[in-house]
Amino acid sequence: MQIRESLEAVVDGAISGALADGALVMDEVPEAGLERPRDPENGDWASTVAMRSAKLAHANPRVIAQAIVDHLPENDLIKSAEIAGPGFINFRLTDAALQGVVAGVREQGFDFGRGSVPDGERKVNLEYISANPTGPMHVGHGRWAALGDSMARVMRHAGYDVFEEFYVNDHGTQMDVFGNSIAVRYLQLLGHDVEMPEECYGGAYVADIAQGIIDREGNKYEDMPEDERRVALREIGYREMLENQRSLLERFGTTFDKWFSERDLYVLDDDGKSAVDRALAVMRERGYIFEAEDATWFRSTEFGDDKDRVLIKANGELTYFTSDMAYHYDKVQRGFDRLIDIWGADHHGYIKRCEAMMEAWGHAGMLEVVLGQLVNLLRDGEPVRMSKRTGEMVTFEELVDEVGVDATRFLMLSRSSDQMIDFDIEVAKKQDASNPVYYVQYAHARICSILRKAECEIPADVDLTPLVHESELALMRKMDDFAEVVAAAARDRAPFRLTHYAQELAGVFHQFYTNCHIIGEEDALRDARLALADACRVVLALTLSLLGVSAPERM
Repeated sequence: MQIRESLEAVVDGAISGALADGALVMDEVPEAGLERPRDPENGDWASTVAMRSAKLAHANPRVIAQAIVDHLPENDLIKSAEIAGPGFINFRLTDAALQGVVAGVREQGFDFGRGSVPDGERKVNLEYISANPTGPMHVGHGRWAALGDSMARVMRHAGYDVFEEFYVNDHGTQMDVFGNSIAVRYLQLLGHDVEMPEECYGGAYVADIAQGIIDREGNKYEDMPEDERRVALREIGYREMLENQRSLLERFGTTFDKWFSERDLYVLDDDGKSAVDRALAVMRERGYIFEAEDATWFRSTEFGDDKDRVLIKANGELTYFTSDMAYHYDKVQRGFDRLIDIWGADHHGYIKRCEAMMEAWGHAGMLEVVLGQLVNLLRDGEPVRMSKRTGEMVTFEELVDEVGVDATRFLMLSRSSDQMIDFDIEVAKKQDASNPVYYVQYAHARICSILRKAECEIPADVDLTPLVHESELALMRKMDDFAEVVAAAARDRAPFRLTHYAQELAGVFHQFYTNCHIIGEEDALRDARLALADACRVVLALTLSLLGVSAPERM
């Protein structure tokens, strides 16, 4: 049990005691409601229960606070309880309570700070990146890769059962345009005078794909009928781009439980029905589909959308929204409690129709959309417009090649997803305190070096009572924050808070190491401080792991 939970139990006991002997009279029993004081000088924890209970108890909050303090049961947690302002109860923890954090971390290891989530809320489908397999992933995709993967890690640590999914947009017009683009480049490379159509993928990578086909298979497709050649080359290019995405993301430490092909939505079952047919049939049965202007529409205005949405055009072509409807219906049928989609911020206008779709099926509020802002790429503060190597946009892969996985992930996660990121390549490559990921990793490596130099085993039941220096207590307080940070980051889908926490923890450790010698102290103090450093090492490594960043032992 974390300190906060234990302290809440003590305060709840005091409230019950005050109610039992008549010092407080209330029909309802309020919760302790602990929070961190804004000013650390006011203590370790504060309760607002007295102010929240004023109407219930028909009493002044300070009187209520005094009654609670007077009924605090004997415990090993509270060093002092002070009433402040309009009725805050500020608690200072005993040294022993903080020292227990060290023992808890060393005992629990990477299970430290784990939470639990009740059934009915626990099972989550998290879909992210979902880049079209028609070109290299851009730097924005890299941000969503870091965000989605870290979000999944953090939510799992908080107790969620997270299923990660990549939706492959491999059906429809954009795939045909991609195939045609490869086919034209293929013929051009074989000496044919063929112009690239206006609607095309014109990047150099398309010519590279075509050249690779020629290198492997020669002019095998040259004399094919045009439609057959386009389809054949489309499929080769598709497989190559998809494999590139898989391998890059695996290298980045981002893996998925399922790569869902959009094409599967159109596969017919034994009854001759596709997933699209089934989703439309259910929506039609519920009365939310109608025909007008030779097209098929979804009545999304009934759920607050600004206009109804076309599902099937007059020419029989299905819209992108139809595929998305079928895909989300498939996810609903798989039994998840919540669907979380991470989209680019430019898809903001798409949210309302999808929320309407979910509400029409009877699952209002089940879909949650997290919007990810893009990345401003800089080099020494100056915008980076193009890749020096290709003369085109800098790709996600090129960024990882130059900066590395750890720095890319950490910096991509350094701000809230709804904020733009200024990613400076040169800062990310620095090996000093100006680079936040280096600063945190250096703290971990430094602790590992201290433990190696100590050349002694730290007993599991080491005496921690010598840890009373303010720098030691500050480090223990910061480690005690970990569970709260994880719970809040999971609840708010905000893994960026772990990057801030990691930097703060590293900073508090460096202060401790500056103020408190370890090697050379008498045995009892040395061993206690080694245990404290070891616990900090565990929490740093655990925090980095939730961000998908390595914790090196040497740098």
